[in-house]
Amino acid sequence: MASVAYGPEAIVLVLAAAGSAGLGFTLPVTLAIVVLLAVLIASYRQVIAAFPNGGGAYAVAKSQLGRRTSLVAAASLIVDYILNVAVSIAAGVAALTSAFPGLFSYTVWICLAVLAGITVLNLYGIRESARAFMAPTVVFVLGIFVVIVAGLLRAHPETVATGTVVQENARTIGILLLLKAFSSGCAALTGVEAIANAVPSFQAPKVKRAQRAEVALGVLLGLMLIGLATLIGKFSIHPIDGTTILSQLTEAALGHGITYYVVQFATVILLALAANTSYGGLPTLTKILADDNCLPHRFAVSSQRQVYRFGVLALGISAAVLLIASRGNMNALVPLFAIGVFVGFTIAQVGMVRHWLQVRTDGWRWRIALNGFGAVLTAVATVVTTAMKFMEGAWLIVLVLPLLVVAMERVRSTYGKIEGCRGRGCLPEEPRPTETAIVVPVSEVSELSREALSAAMSLGRDVTAVHVCLPDENITVFTKEWESWHPGVRLILLEDGDATVGGPVARYVRDNFPGRRKVVVIAEVEPPAGWNRVLPSHRSDELEKVLRKMSDTVVCHLRVQTA
Repeated sequence: MASVAYGPEAIVLVLAAAGSAGLGFTLPVTLAIVVLLAVLIASYRQVIAAFPNGGGAYAVAKSQLGRRTSLVAAASLIVDYILNVAVSIAAGVAALTSAFPGLFSYTVWICLAVLAGITVLNLYGIRESARAFMAPTVVFVLGIFVVIVAGLLRAHPETVATGTVVQENARTIGILLLLKAFSSGCAALTGVEAIANAVPSFQAPKVKRAQRAEVALGVLLGLMLIGLATLIGKFSIHPIDGTTILSQLTEAALGHGITYYVVQFATVILLALAANTSYGGLPTLTKILADDNCLPHRFAVSSQRQVYRFGVLALGISAAVLLIASRGNMNALVPLFAIGVFVGFTIAQVGMVRHWLQVRTDGWRWRIALNGFGAVLTAVATVVTTAMKFMEGAWLIVLVLPLLVVAMERVRSTYGKIEGCRGRGCLPEEPRPTETAIVVPVSEVSELSREALSAAMSLGRDVTAVHVCLPDENITVFTKEWESWHPGVRLILLEDGDATVGGPVARYVRDNFPGRRKVVVIAEVEPPAGWNRVLPSHRSDELEKVLRKMSDTVVCHLRVQTA
């Protein structure tokens, strides 16, 4: 529902190019969007009933349309979740700067601060709850309806917002302009699938409650869009730099008093909560994709607080890039928003048509007609939105979606090869011991070296210490110290051939001990937590990076804790 903060504005920005005559078409364009909304609500009620375990377009495609189509749906959902964060935060900050114009020059920094706050809270496992969402949602919805009713009762605006009117190239009213306005306004429909994605979150009976919530969402959203569009025409609202359309409508209907600030603050809070919903959705989606071998498995690893941190961080970083690139301008991001959403809508409707053809339950014919009609409408909306917005940034989504699909296919293929190497599913031969050669890199005669050699001697009898002779090092001093210590372990001096430690050690291990298992013991001091992690030289990381490529070599880390 928070999309009413930017959906009507996206329409007005396009129609303003034709002046007052163009703005007169705000209501007809909005009515066309509401008709599409009604079809989508009816269609997604069917999705909820057929797929009560949630998942929306991804679940439908995975079940009915095959692996690759499901990846397209997943890619569109990923893009939508990221854009939802960026658009919601940008729209919320736009509402804030409309109320306090002095903050406008700090838009990007405020956006990034809000994003960082939401990301950190989610990294620490601060979960949203229905009750936490309820109060600001109720205040926002009531505030919007108060604005609509008060505006309809007024003959003239209470207060007229001042500022520089956004100038556009003058155009005549034509089908292309109306189609562009329609495609821009379709950004208001981006939340329709959210309920279908989250059916398991509802209390029993889950399906009926979710379907009722879907209808309630559609009715409230439709009424708000129509009411705001009516006021835009009544008060002849034009886009103004630094002031949102919703802010202008609130001023016109309620004046610039306390009720104005209540509506603006409710808008800011609800948009922040709308951004936060992506932090519940995307990490869960990436976890599912990781379980399906479509993303790295680390996306499926949760922290102690049951947070999928890699998903949260990926979402925060991606949204930050979009906010910086767009300079926190929601109108630069909204054109990108609807494309991925309508790709998902279309896939879900086509999948439902196939579902009804298979199950043929009571009323399957009219259900096919409904979902088929919805698929046609959303497919047309996808093509129109992409064509109308291609040069305004939609090309980025057209490029990103297939790249995401290809990347997920590559990840799946790589995991398939890994599974083949593991040899799972067959009965392996009986494990047999082999002679083990243990190599210990030592850089100095010290207590750390004693710990490393003690650990190596505990693993086996054939222990060799190796020392890489680095440039400008006094080898005589080292050898005298070693002879004085006399640890009873053979020492091999390696010439520095490439200014690294890893290269010479790896060559020595590879060229010696043929047919034997090799174990390399690496000792290092574990620094205290925090920024101290950057203090060690990380020669051990360099060693491990080279040695891990050798399949017959085991790397054993010995970490000595600081006091």
